[in-house]
Amino acid sequence: MLKRVLVLAGFAALMGAISPARATQITVMSGAAVEAGLVIAVEAFRQQTGDNVQIVFATTPEISRRVGAGETPDVVIATPAALDDLVKSGKIEGTGRVPVGRVGIGVAIREGAPKPDVSTTDALKRAVLDADSVIYNRASSGLFVESLLQRLGLAEQIQGKTKRYAGTDMIEPLIKGKGNEIGFMPVAEILHFRNRGLQLAGPLPEDVQNYTSYAAQPASKSAVAMAFVRFLETPESKGIFAAAGIE
Repeated sequence: MLKRVLVLAGFAALMGAISPARATQITVMSGAAVEAGLVIAVEAFRQQTGDNVQIVFATTPEISRRVGAGETPDVVIATPAALDDLVKSGKIEGTGRVPVGRVGIGVAIREGAPKPDVSTTDALKRAVLDADSVIYNRASSGLFVESLLQRLGLAEQIQGKTKRYAGTDMIEPLIKGKGNEIGFMPVAEILHFRNRGLQLAGPLPEDVQNYTSYAAQPASKSAVAMAFVRFLETPESKGIFAAAGIE
């Protein structure tokens, strides 16, 4: 699985310089589907407060496993169900949760490849059958895609050309493909990796679309952690996430 850790550090606050001695660093463990918006929101928070934020990206199942095993981030961004389980097990604080947004599933192809029609369910089925390979992950979005392919009666027909990867490991084989590959992944992730060679063929048709909601919750009693979570529900942050494809 592709794991990425991003550290954003700085020294200036919105209302004047902050002494480095006052700057605090927190760790945020987040689902990768909201990366495009979260990175920008973290930078905006840093500029306003001077506090440093380290982000660890992982799939929701991996977040649940790691925090459940004893890792101690200051903030967790994951699905509400995963957060509920971590609260019930006493691994994170039970208050202060704010919604971040929801992300739909899209169809990705490599840049420059012919764009398939996925505007209707029938068109989507044809695109899947015509593809040389169908790629998706083992995270929550991949579980939905697997069930969707079964529901559409396609799973057995494409069994020999289905490829699954951990998290965003699916990106490399998709952009380096030589044939007619298509991939299923969150729209926000596709948009985020446009500079790596991905192209959005389109979101899933609304009648088969699935949205995954994400929320942020303090995992510790750190004042900075709670301030960061509150920042994520400001109009500024909501605009940042919306621009990144996170509704």
